Amino acid sequence: MKIGVLQFFSWPERRVALETVYKRALERIEIMDRTGFDAVWLAEHHFSAFSVCPSVHMVGTLAAARTARLRIGTAVSLAALYHPLRLAEEVALLDVLSGGRVNWGAGRGFSLTEFNAFGIPPEESAARFREAVDVVLRAWTEDRLSYTGTYFRCEEVELLPKPLQRPHPPVWMAATSDPAIEWAAGRGFDILMDPHASMADLGRKRRLYAERLAAAGFSDSGRDIPMARLIAIGETREKAAEIARRGAAWLVDAYAGPQHKKAKTMHVERSYDGLDPVDYYIRNVVLHGTPESIVDRIRELQEEIGLNYLMCAPLSHETFMLLADKVVPRLA
Repeated sequence: MKIGVLQFFSWPERRVALETVYKRALERIEIMDRTGFDAVWLAEHHFSAFSVCPSVHMVGTLAAARTARLRIGTAVSLAALYHPLRLAEEVALLDVLSGGRVNWGAGRGFSLTEFNAFGIPPEESAARFREAVDVVLRAWTEDRLSYTGTYFRCEEVELLPKPLQRPHPPVWMAATSDPAIEWAAGRGFDILMDPHASMADLGRKRRLYAERLAAAGFSDSGRDIPMARLIAIGETREKAAEIARRGAAWLVDAYAGPQHKKAKTMHVERSYDGLDPVDYYIRNVVLHGTPESIVDRIRELQEEIGLNYLMCAPLSHETFMLLADKVVPRLA
């Protein structure tokens, strides 16, 4: 079992100085390096206090400088928003500076605010994302790249530096929807699974991915498939439930609730099974409990849905510290 952390840079209610958000995140990353976590996965977002990290590659360089063994993941580089040659350069440079510790996760994104601000027509985002991924991977592996696509073109470009890991860093595609899972599986990519799916839907999507891999002639064996899970841990079940409810309420308000209509995101609108959204998250999405019960539940999920890489999104500092002190040592 591998365990990583999906590191957001949330700024709820702007209660502290923004510098404090980054300081605390980097302090956590140093703890991760000492306590057996496999990787930190840095979340890129723009123009929102939900997570104030517009450059995961810049923060990744700081994380690499403060750690010795922790892998530096991107969850994700929003590939549709970049010129892919610039993206390939930045990730390759991070790989060199980190001593070959990059895990590259790429995604399309979902925020219409981001696409509109950067002048990317939302209807082009999926095609731009896929073309950008193609350019990045070819730029890393070909001596000189010539490419003619719908959105990007280049001729005889030598990308420097090349990544330290050869032929390139391990690669994952963010895959939330069934079409995204099917596209990734059809090309043999590993996937990153989202933190907002219910446990049941996470298992269904994992089975769909395995089926589509097999249909495309690829093996499912030996793949690390990080499943992102919102997590709340307390010394008592009551404390954990309190953390879970507080975190779920903030998340629904800031990001995932019914007030966030398609005018702002391209998320599929959720029904929440007729429940209040906060109650839905607590019942079906958030892992919450004491350290002992969380360890037991993770082991159950290994059997139930094939969980082999838990990407934790801690909902409090207490949760993170209990993960580091009492959960990771029993699972890693």
